[in-house]
Amino acid sequence: MPTSSASTTDPARSASGGVQSLERAFDLLERMADAGGEVGLSELSASSGLPLPTIHRLMRTLVACGYVRQQTNRRYALGPRLIRLGESASRLLGTWARPYLARLVEETGETANMALLDGDEIVYVAQVPSKHSMRMFTEVGRRVLPHSTGVGKALLAEVPDAEVRALLARTGMPAATEKTITTADGFLTALADVRRLGYAVDDNEQEIGVRCLAVSVPDSPTAAAISISGPAGRVTETATQRIVPVLQQVAGELSQALAAQNPA
Repeated sequence: MPTSSASTTDPARSASGGVQSLERAFDLLERMADAGGEVGLSELSASSGLPLPTIHRLMRTLVACGYVRQQTNRRYALGPRLIRLGESASRLLGTWARPYLARLVEETGETANMALLDGDEIVYVAQVPSKHSMRMFTEVGRRVLPHSTGVGKALLAEVPDAEVRALLARTGMPAATEKTITTADGFLTALADVRRLGYAVDDNEQEIGVRCLAVSVPDSPTAAAISISGPAGRVTETATQRIVPVLQQVAGELSQALAAQNPA
């Protein structure tokens, strides 16, 4: 009777052909991230539908590997080894994005950026500078609060209002300039404008004299946005009508490229 080393009835394999325990472990990590990074086993069981013994076994393995740590209150939090993976993935994502950002610079004349939503903060992962002598510069790796940035608005426009309010309550809304939005209601109104218009604007809100236009990257494997930034005298309302369609087109093409790198 013929034998096979990979039986289709192997209970350790999922319907998609993957290893079920791995799929479940990654699902738990993503659920922990969605919950703010710290959860209890009962919460994970309720959200995932997995029995508590299964979750406990998977969490023990993740704790042993350093990807999860158990708190003194017996809840579980994302572990420090994920930071190394996240930083490496962010750098790689920025590398993939650079040709698209370079095209933005060529077509708009302004500095192009890519940023991710990392926890409650925005982190810039790639930049291609403008060729103008007067240009904007944001250090790759810089972290900022989302409420005063175009990329922050573009990313949070896709998040439910209640979650946005909770994030703003955690971070506060300090004013970077006199034009920074400093109330949750005002920020939610700005997010409604982003959803209506299809792009976000930072109008002198992070730095006086600087305007930024941003759009999210659709279906990105992690929440990402691209933007252009330049002097307010160049990034005018008239220039905005020309630049936004280019931003949207490049974001769509970058989305397709990332999907090809990360097939389902």
